[in-house]
Amino acid sequence: MKRPLVVFAAAVLLVLAGAAAWWQGGARWRSALYCFEEPGQVWGLAPLPAGATPACPESRTVRAEVRAGQTRIEQYLFADWQPETVLKRLERGGFARLTTRPDDGIQFEAVLTRGRERVLYIAEHRGAGTLVHVGGTPVR
Repeated sequence: MKRPLVVFAAAVLLVLAGAAAWWQGGARWRSALYCFEEPGQVWGLAPLPAGATPACPESRTVRAEVRAGQTRIEQYLFADWQPETVLKRLERGGFARLTTRPDDGIQFEAVLTRGRERVLYIAEHRGAGTLVHVGGTPVR
């Protein structure tokens, strides 16, 4: 009588462990910082700059595109105007500026390239602060 009970308990524990692993594997996509492949890093190249608060778009569509590997995006908030702080870290990581549009009072833009990878860099004014968007299509 004890043997079937032990087998049943082992099966239940196995199912629960599998469900927990599946749930934990999807935790990144439920997180507010779902878009960062490496939390605490700028594009996986360098540590976050001082004063940068990482963020991801709240859009369900963007979340689905990132999860599907169709797009890659990271965002950073700064309390003051710092249009090139993150850009300099990307350049030190091997990116080069392909084009630059200077600050027009609304935003600063640059297109960066590294090998076959292209990234759109936008630093937009948010009052006295800055919202930096770094985005691109993953290279396969």
